[in-house]
Amino acid sequence: MIPFLGPLDPFPPVEQARAEHGGLLAVGADLTPARLLDAYRRGIFPWGRVNDQPIWFSPDPRMVLFPSEFRLSRSLRRTLRAGPCEVRFDHDFAAVIAACSAAPRPGQDGTWICPAMEDAYIRMHELGWAHSVETWENGELVGGLYGLAIGRMFFGESMFARRRDASKIAFAHLVRYLLAHDFGLIDCQMRTEHLASLGAREIPRDDFVARLAELTRPPCPRERWVADGLDPAW
Repeated sequence: MIPFLGPLDPFPPVEQARAEHGGLLAVGADLTPARLLDAYRRGIFPWGRVNDQPIWFSPDPRMVLFPSEFRLSRSLRRTLRAGPCEVRFDHDFAAVIAACSAAPRPGQDGTWICPAMEDAYIRMHELGWAHSVETWENGELVGGLYGLAIGRMFFGESMFARRRDASKIAFAHLVRYLLAHDFGLIDCQMRTEHLASLGAREIPRDDFVARLAELTRPPCPRERWVADGLDPAW
C-alpha cells in the first residue's frame, strides 16, 4: 500500500519508494513551505495530485547535472553570442510557472502543475526559495525555467519554450549563475533525452541523498537573484 500522509505525518524513508511506479513514495500531506523544504532536503518532490492530494516521488536512479559538466553545443554557443534575447532572473516568476503549466508535454495528458502547485511555488518564491530564469525577446516572455535553491543545491522543476532554444538559453544562464555562486548540483529529477543532451546523467539515489546532506547546508534563502553581469557567451 502507498502511505497516506496526514498534515503532521513525516515522510517514509525514500527506500520505500515504489520503483515500478517511477519512485512513488506517498500521497497526502500539504504543500506548505515547511513541508516542501523538508521534502527536497530528503530527496523527495511533489508531482501531481490525486483526489486533491499531492503525490510524492523519490526515483532511483536520480537524474542530475553537475554544473561543471554542462554541455554547451556549438549552435547554442553561437546563439548566446549573437544575443537576440534578454535573460532576466526572478522578473516574473508567476508568468514562468503559468507558462510551464500550459506547455504541452509529449506523452502526457494535461499538466501536473495544478493551481495549488502554482500557488505553493509562488509562495516559495515570495519567501526567497524559488527562482525563475527567463528568456525575453522584444518584450515578450518566450522561454524559461523555475526551481528551488536550498544552500548550494538547485532543484529544477520545469521549463518551457515558445521560441527555438529559448529554454536552453535560460538553462545556460542558470548554469553560469550556479557556477559563479559555488552550487554543487542541479536536480533534474527524472531522465529525459533533452536533459541528457545538456550533460545531465543518472546517479544512484543513495549517492544523491548523501550529497543533499552536504549541499543543503546552510539552508538560508538567497532571496531575489540578479544576473551579476555574467558573460552569457561563456
